[in-house]
Amino acid sequence: MSKEIERKFLVYTLPDLSGAQKAVVRQGYLTAPEDSTELRLRQKNDQYFLTLKGAGGLVRVERETEMSAEQFETFWPETEGRRVEKERFTNSLPDGRVFELDIFQGALAPLRLVEVEFSSEAEALGFTPPTWFGADVTEDKRYKNKNLAIDGAPG
Repeated sequence: MSKEIERKFLVYTLPDLSGAQKAVVRQGYLTAPEDSTELRLRQKNDQYFLTLKGAGGLVRVERETEMSAEQFETFWPETEGRRVEKERFTNSLPDGRVFELDIFQGALAPLRLVEVEFSSEAEALGFTPPTWFGADVTEDKRYKNKNLAIDGAPG
């Protein structure tokens, strides 16, 4: 079973992104707001994915498969009212860990979140974030992309 172990933080001050890889992302949710499991469509530049994510915060099940643009477009209309658009910047921290910084567009602007994945819970809990990371929102369900897509940015 594939598991995702990650921590998520708000970002108040942007780091230098000159060496980062940028992707334009749009994603929408096929599952209803009350479903504990997420079924998500994601377009990342010219790649398309279907992702299942289980319930949880720091650790949760994740399964993903690539799909064709035609398959993506078949299901995309079903995500109406449950979508996010963002620019994702991927780069490495000084300790070698990879971060993914999302700068949300549209109604969710100017929200910015950064995520770091880990190989174990102990590693995640022992992580000391750099100074440009803001508040840890890993366990705050309001900052899950699904909830942002449905409810908008927290007040």
